[in-house]
Amino acid sequence: MSPVHPVEEAATARAVIDENGTLVRWSEGAHRLLGYAPEEVEGRPAADLLDPGSGDAALPEPTSNRWSGTLSLRHRDGRTLSVWLLAHRRETKSEWLLVTPLEGEDRRAYDDPLIRAVLTQSPCAMAIYDERLRLYGINDAMAEVIGLPEARIRGLRISEIGDQRESERLEENLYGVLVSGEGRDVEVYMRSGGKDRAHAWMARIAPLTDADGRVRGVCLAAHDFTEQYRARERLQLVNEASVRIGSTLDVTRTAQELADVFVPAVADFVSVDLLDPPEHGGEPDSELPTAPVTLRRAAHRSVNPGSPEAVVMLGEVDVYPAASPQADSLIAGRTIVVPDANNTMEEWLTWDERRRERVAKLGVHATMSVPIRARGQTLGVAVLTRFRQPGPFTSDDVLLAEEVTARAAVCIDNARRFSRERQTALALQRSLLPQSLPRTAAMDAASRYLPAARAGVGGDWFDVIPLSGLRVAMVVGDVVGHGIQASATMGRLRTAVRTLADIDLAPDELLTHLDDLVVRLSEEAGAEGTTGEVGATCLYAVYDPLSRRCTLARAGHPPPYIAPPDGPPRQLELPAGPPLGLGGLPFESVEFELREGTVLALYTNGLIESRGRELDVGHQLLSRALEQSSHSLEWACHAILQALLPVGGAQDDVALLLARTRGLAPSQVATWDIPADPALVAPIRKQVADQLDVRGLSEATFTAELVVSELVTNAIRYGEPPIRLRLIHDAATLIFEVSDSSHTAPHLRRAKAYDEGGRGLLLVAQLTQRWGSRHTPDGKTIWAELTLAGED
Repeated sequence: MSPVHPVEEAATARAVIDENGTLVRWSEGAHRLLGYAPEEVEGRPAADLLDPGSGDAALPEPTSNRWSGTLSLRHRDGRTLSVWLLAHRRETKSEWLLVTPLEGEDRRAYDDPLIRAVLTQSPCAMAIYDERLRLYGINDAMAEVIGLPEARIRGLRISEIGDQRESERLEENLYGVLVSGEGRDVEVYMRSGGKDRAHAWMARIAPLTDADGRVRGVCLAAHDFTEQYRARERLQLVNEASVRIGSTLDVTRTAQELADVFVPAVADFVSVDLLDPPEHGGEPDSELPTAPVTLRRAAHRSVNPGSPEAVVMLGEVDVYPAASPQADSLIAGRTIVVPDANNTMEEWLTWDERRRERVAKLGVHATMSVPIRARGQTLGVAVLTRFRQPGPFTSDDVLLAEEVTARAAVCIDNARRFSRERQTALALQRSLLPQSLPRTAAMDAASRYLPAARAGVGGDWFDVIPLSGLRVAMVVGDVVGHGIQASATMGRLRTAVRTLADIDLAPDELLTHLDDLVVRLSEEAGAEGTTGEVGATCLYAVYDPLSRRCTLARAGHPPPYIAPPDGPPRQLELPAGPPLGLGGLPFESVEFELREGTVLALYTNGLIESRGRELDVGHQLLSRALEQSSHSLEWACHAILQALLPVGGAQDDVALLLARTRGLAPSQVATWDIPADPALVAPIRKQVADQLDVRGLSEATFTAELVVSELVTNAIRYGEPPIRLRLIHDAATLIFEVSDSSHTAPHLRRAKAYDEGGRGLLLVAQLTQRWGSRHTPDGKTIWAELTLAGED
């Protein structure tokens, strides 16, 4: 925007020509010079004003952003005038401003000896402007800076001599000093002397007063501090790089941040290509690579939207031969600038015709290849390209690029190491989690596990454990922390839960034993002085399809949700219980009746807890998403994760386990009360055989009779009444359960050659797929499972 101050527009002839050579603006000064009114010439070709007989058949083609010279112009009355013109390319890059001082203007000589001494002898560039802010005089140093003699530009305004935007800003400050009478310093960054490369200038502006103290003009002294300015810019860029690069532990994101820092401060286009990490993990090779080099494009950035300069797209692989700057810089282990004393642009473009065409089209004139190395290992290369910035890469540019790239290399290496550790932890985590959920007669189940988006793999786990009597245990837990240590702790706890579940402990008793284990793990970790305390939460539930009852206990874990087949989802109210690892505090079990078709949802807190969201909102979203469980459990898992997790991924690990309960029909269960009389074992065998015949399982009769005979005989001989036999028939399993009031559990042992007993349980173990015992409030139960498929 032009400054607002009392200047005489008619004191200078000004015209604006567009890219087609058409006059689009004609000033009053131009009217005075050639006699044409604005309406007579605006919209016409500027070449019409040239004198056809002078040999200037067309306007000259400028080779830079400024041009000056003398042209023969035709006056409106037919005369030919020889006019010196100064032309500037405007910021739009499509228009040119032409100016010339008008002849006959007042040219007051500055013959005062003191003024002349100041102007001629001052080592810095100086200019004097009068009350109209038109150039009054300059010294030789300023004439060299401007690149034009004083005689040609005297009488012009500063905005008519130099770069449009910065000159207008300077003119505003000249006017401010003229009005206020107070000097000021202004920093500008502009081209001078018609040069394409801009310089940084410190303009010191001071008022010039007469004997009466009136301001009669202003003096401008320019000091070139380009080196200091660029040094400051480099320092700012390095500081910016230290803040912007490495904001995440993501390799691609870090590479993109490196490219973003360089554009447009150092280059017009930057590509970052990285070597692929070793296939089976481990450290990259510390030796320098050899040609040809295979690199993958990790990031690029351009001053043009969409990066049209890119020949290789993001994620693609390209092979670079020895003639390329990418391979040469990696093989040499140092930065390579092209062109330099030994290389030209044409030489390294011979290997790729696509790049040759792209370089010629864009006008690329300089490249710089900087190896990305960290901790003695080569990670990749960053290639900086210039086609809009006119100057070549200097030694300072090389130092700056190497400094920033070195910082980025450490961040990329850290990101790779984190990614490798995360993949290792994720592989460990997934190997410790169930690969598939068991199919049971008690329920259908579906599950999901998602590691945290940024924090990495944690210690969340879930499991479904088949128990005796077709019962099923479900467990969900969360170990405090992230990484391999948390995954390893999770694996130990999951193994412990399976072991404790195998002996059929009640949920509260199981959590008590698990709490003792976590306390010991924490003590071991503290003794080693490596990982600190170990903590975890856990929810354990046991569902019995015969009674359709579910017993649950939790240790500091979020309570589950249930979705009845004909009602809205709701959260179960369970005693919270202390987190695992505190030690010495009790846990409490609660029993609920679940109708067949009820969906039970167990989860970790990463599902409902989200930054910036109220916890109640998370519970509402989960309850609403659980309504999708009426379709299928897999679809319900998907709907829950979609509804509760942010787009960028969860902030913490998420484990989700859904189970839809089933029930056994009364016809699938048969029960007999056994008197404590060994003579009645044979009739019991007969009743069991008859029951199997009724159910069409006569093929299993022989094995069933042997198992029943041994279990019932042991209960009569060693147990206490009352004794009960229960036969449970599933589609693929036949289960025998003998209960009595004794709390003494039998043990499997190998009988000696002369022992008369001790072979019963060994026989049962050989004939069945599984057997075991569990304690009940009234005594114990010995059970054995026979797979019917094995009888065919």
